[in-house]
Amino acid sequence: MDIAAHLQPAQAGVLLINLGTPDAPTPEAIRRYLREFLSDDRVVDLEPWLWWPILNGIILRTRPKKLAARYAAIWSPEGAPLLAIGRQQATGVAVRLERLLGRKVPVVLAMRYGQPSVQTALAELEQQGVRRVLVLPLFPQYSASTTASALDAVFDALKLRRWLPELRTINHYHDDPGYIAALADSVRAHWRQAGQGEHLLLSFHGIPRRYFALGDPYYCECKKTGRLLAAALGLAEGDWSLSFQSRFGREEWLKPYTDEQLRQLAQRGIKTLDVIAPGFAADCLETLEEIAEEYHALFAGLGGELRYIPALNASAGHLDALAGLVGDQLKDWLPVDSLATPTIEGEPRGDQGSAQA
Repeated sequence: MDIAAHLQPAQAGVLLINLGTPDAPTPEAIRRYLREFLSDDRVVDLEPWLWWPILNGIILRTRPKKLAARYAAIWSPEGAPLLAIGRQQATGVAVRLERLLGRKVPVVLAMRYGQPSVQTALAELEQQGVRRVLVLPLFPQYSASTTASALDAVFDALKLRRWLPELRTINHYHDDPGYIAALADSVRAHWRQAGQGEHLLLSFHGIPRRYFALGDPYYCECKKTGRLLAAALGLAEGDWSLSFQSRFGREEWLKPYTDEQLRQLAQRGIKTLDVIAPGFAADCLETLEEIAEEYHALFAGLGGELRYIPALNASAGHLDALAGLVGDQLKDWLPVDSLATPTIEGEPRGDQGSAQA
C-alpha cells in the first residue's frame, strides 16, 4: 500500500470516450471489433437465444470480409481516422484546459469497443494521480446505445478498483452554444470554399424506432440540434432537412432514412446538396465511406452533386467547445488559487450554459 499516495491532494482529469474502431482493416480485426460491439445489449437488445445465432452464425461469418475493403479505403498511416482524430482531440482539449484553468489537466482518450479501452484509460489517469474523473462521451445527442453504453463501461471498470475516484459525467451537449457555433462555422467555411448548395441535409446515425418508443431522447435531441443549427445559419424552412443513416436489420428505424431522403430531394429538383453529420465528433467509416462515397454515388446517379462537410474533428472551434464544456465542470474541483481568468485564443469565454441543459 502506498500511504504517500493517500495523502496527495485530489487531482482532476478528463476521460473522452468515442465508439471505437478495429485495430486493422482486416477481416480478423473487424470480426473481433464487431463481436464486442454487437454483443452489447445496449446496441442490440434482442434476447440472446434469438440474437446470438444471427450474430455468430451469419453476421460474424460474412460481414467482416465485406467491411475490410471499406475500412482499408479510409485507413491512414496513423491508423483508423476515428482513433487518430481522437488523439488530436485529447491533446487539443488538454492545451485549452491549461489555458482556461491555469494548470495542466490530464485528458485521455478511450474507445467503448476496441483499443484504447476504458479500463486502460482509467488506469492511465490513476497513474497520473487523478482522483476526480470527468467523463465526456463524444456523442452530442444522448442515446442509450452510445452514451449510456460508454458510461456502462466506466462503471464496469470501476468495479475492479478498491479506491473509487469521484465521478462526473456529461451526458449530452446537443444544444450547447459552443457546439452549435462550431457546426455553423464549419458549414460557413464550406460555403466560402465551395459555394452554398441548394439544400443542407443533416444526416444522423439512426437507432431502431422502438428505442425511441421506450423513452430514448435521441430523436428529440437530433431535432433540436437541427433547429439550432438552421437558426444559426439563417436557413428558412425547406432549405434544410434531417435524416438518419446506417440502419441494419429488418425492424423500422428512425425516419426519414438518408438514402430515401436523397431520392426525395432529387425529385424536388435539388442538384447541389451539402451534407453534414452533426452526431459524429470525428470522421469514421459512416461519414468517410457511407456518406462521402456511397451516398455521393447514389445522388450522382440521381443527377445531383453531394458535397460532404467534414465532421468537426480537431478543428479549433470544436476543441474550444469541448474544452468549454469540461472546463465549466472542472472549476470547483480545482484549488481556488490555481484558477486563471478563463480564456480561449486570448478572448474571454462567455457563458456557454450548463453541459447538462
